[in-house]
Parts: sequence; C-alpha cells; structure tokens
Amino acid sequence: MARKQKVGTLTPEKRHDLELFVTRGKKSAREITRARIFLLTQDGRRVTEIAHTLGVSRGTIYNLYKRYKTKKARTSLVEVLKEAPRSGRPLKLDTQVEAKATMIACSEPPTGRSRWTLHLIADKLVRLGVTAAISHESVRQLLKKISSNHGSRSSGV
Repeated sequence: MARKQKVGTLTPEKRHDLELFVTRGKKSAREITRARIFLLTQDGRRVTEIAHTLGVSRGTIYNLYKRYKTKKARTSLVEVLKEAPRSGRPLKLDTQVEAKATMIACSEPPTGRSRWTLHLIADKLVRLGVTAAISHESVRQLLKKISSNHGSRSSGV
C-alpha cells in the first residue's frame, strides 16, 4: 500500500491562497495541477490516489514535494508552483536576421529577375554572413510572421 507523504501542514491562509490560485486568473495547466497536488495532499489523500486522480506520475508528485521542501524557507508556495525556465533549442533566427531579410525582400530584385524568390533571399542572407545557413522555408515563415509582401506588385488602375 502506498505510504502517505509528509509535506507538512499548510496554514489556513496558505490553503486559501492555493484555492484562489486554482480558481482565479490565467495560469498554466501544470501550475494548477501542482496546486491541486498540494490541496489533495492536505486532504489526506495518498500519492497513488493523487496521481490517478490528476493523471500525473508519482515521480511528478515526489519531485514537487522535494522542490517544496528545498525552497520552503526561501520562497512562497506560489513560487514553487511556477515553471522553471527551460533551455530549449536556441533560436536560429534573431531580430538581425529578420531585419536583413525584410530589407532584402523590400529592395530591388537582382538584375534579370522581376522579384525576390525565397531561395534568392536565403542565398543572399548566407552570402552577407547574416546567418550560417537558412532554408527557403525558414525565410517564408519569417516573412509571413512579419507580414511582408515581398516583390508582389499591385496593378493600380
């Protein structure tokens, strides 16, 4: 049988804060789930039961308890519920690449061409040394994101 994890008892004020945290404002689903873990723990539920009820693993619950115990003295309970920053994949296209691509797309096309193509813009960015490599699809997404209209001409009547 699963043993009951001791996290410590929450004061009535902290419990009220958690209940408000769950019901009010915009928060991520993970933060709300973490708050519910604490609330169910305070109701005397076992870890296995909490995991089954909330659809999380027991490891998630134990990790939350561990984080709470280590940060207990330094931070508030709400801070324990928040997401820690994740490293993730670094962005390849920064604002400099966006600016250069926009400048190229809005400039006069190369001689012999009526407009800039995505392949031409990508090649030009690499030749200028703005980025080491970039695909035409990345250029398309970038220009779409900044609502650029590269090279199309409207026929003004």
